[in-house]
Amino acid sequence: MQQTFASARVSVPPSRAGPLTISLAAATLALLVAATAGGQTPAPQLTHSLAVPLTDSAKTRVDTDTKATDTAAAATKAAAALPKWFDELAVNAFVSTAYEYNSNRPTNGASSFRVFDFSDNSFNLDVAELVVQIAASKPNDAGFRVDFDAGNSIPQITKTQDQTAAQFDLKQAFASYIAPLGSGLRFDVGKFVTHLGYEVIEGYDGYNDNYSRSILFGYAIPFTHTGAKASYAFSSKVAGMVEVVNGWDLLRDNNRSKSVGAQLSLTPIAPLQVLLNWIGGPELANNNHSNRNVFDVVAILKPTSTLTLGLNGDYGKESGTSLVNPGSDATWKGIAGYATVALTNKFSVALRGETFRDEDGVRLGTGTNATL
Repeated sequence: MQQTFASARVSVPPSRAGPLTISLAAATLALLVAATAGGQTPAPQLTHSLAVPLTDSAKTRVDTDTKATDTAAAATKAAAALPKWFDELAVNAFVSTAYEYNSNRPTNGASSFRVFDFSDNSFNLDVAELVVQIAASKPNDAGFRVDFDAGNSIPQITKTQDQTAAQFDLKQAFASYIAPLGSGLRFDVGKFVTHLGYEVIEGYDGYNDNYSRSILFGYAIPFTHTGAKASYAFSSKVAGMVEVVNGWDLLRDNNRSKSVGAQLSLTPIAPLQVLLNWIGGPELANNNHSNRNVFDVVAILKPTSTLTLGLNGDYGKESGTSLVNPGSDATWKGIAGYATVALTNKFSVALRGETFRDEDGVRLGTGTNATL
């Protein structure tokens, strides 16, 4: 973030000196010239007493210019004294707001099985976000990122399970370092958004194509993780990431086991990108044995400059947690398709279709085999 300093210059009114003042000024100038010619230095008291009453406006102009110069010099000195990292600091903001209406008119004022758009017949502040960061972009770079989120919708859902403040969420807060190994081995430590899924949590640098979120986004995968991850680009076509985290949406682990996640990013041809994601580990409180595994596939195809197609598939399984067949494993699965057409460089139309099946009533909390 660059800071620019400017010094204000005060305009000075025209001189109101009359003929007498001009004559005295001329006489003073003659005396000064004569004294200098004689090798003498004029007495400071005499020079000051004769000069002050001559032109008040001229004195004001001199004083103003001197102050402006001093201010500019002080500002330049202060800017030079700032640490180098201050120039790399970036601050960004984002706001999302809407009016939502459900024609089913739910009696409790909330739309069932919606993710962020759950309020009925209500103006809503979804989120107001402030991001402060120093981005790490090349080997030997160190940086950090902090996302402050406030609002009535997004923070209520993305907040961690062990967090009580519903209208506020520290969505991300992590430190980064890129080790000088090959193309650069990146490390992130702290809280960060999940690597799973096609859709994203809204922010200044990531916009969801649809205002609403998919069922898969809300019920098949986590939102955030707290832990450490390492990322590496093997080439322009292959990149990978591994992470060790506390689990799903937790600041502090609820058991004595960690979860492990991974991502393999493939770009076989320029218009196509495929992401293979996984996360696994015990997620239940005080339970180190009931493992939860989710496999997530994302494919993005951009056949033309105006058309983007997307596909997202999820399969999840958790041992011994079925609510339909107690003692059996719980499973869930879903698929979503996306199409976005850019009408101009500022407007686009997006379409999503999906189906989600919660075979053991765990993810939707219905206790029955349900399909949305």
